[in-house]
Amino acid sequence: MAQPLLSKSTCRTALTVTMYAGVAMFLLPYLTGRIFTGVLIVVLGAALAVSAGLARCFLTEGDCSEPNHMKQHIP
Repeated sequence: MAQPLLSKSTCRTALTVTMYAGVAMFLLPYLTGRIFTGVLIVVLGAALAVSAGLARCFLTEGDCSEPNHMKQHIP
């Protein structure tokens, strides 16, 4: 069986960065004061943030393991 191109951890990190980039795109027209002329950027930014967030949830599901210091050892 072939190895996946990206590990789940790398995929999760890339999708998180993409999600925050979408949020930044969404906020850009508000920060520059061009709300009415930047409607397309707002819509694209929101779509990017939502789609990357959903992809992050679905593609990395089950990869949220507990850190080693949080695990309880049963005697």
